[in-house]
Amino acid sequence: QVQFAESGGGLVQPGGSLRLSCAASGSIFSIYVMGWYRQAPGKQRELVATITSGGSTNYADSVKGRFTISRDNAKNTVYLHMNSLKPEDTAVYYCNNQQTVVARIASWGQGTQVTVSS
Repeated sequence: QVQFAESGGGLVQPGGSLRLSCAASGSIFSIYVMGWYRQAPGKQRELVATITSGGSTNYADSVKGRFTISRDNAKNTVYLHMNSLKPEDTAVYYCNNQQTVVARIASWGQGTQVTVSS
């Protein structure tokens, strides 16, 4: 089973930037539609951005123009570049194979905490 390890989170001031990384085990990562998700305290996990194997991307309205998802298939890694961060972006961020999430069979990693605060 493919596993995902998220990293790169931290404490940042409003307006700041972070780059999250997600390393995947397994040799078929390149065919996955990958997604970044986040879960804020007391809220349900939500989809932030997705990227197909060919590099097509989609974003939640709340992050459009501020976040950029990218992937390096040679490194089995997907990234989330976050700019102009807001306090409401505070959450634990996770990555996963979007198809398994939709099928409700996804296994989740530990995630990485992002806190936006002055």
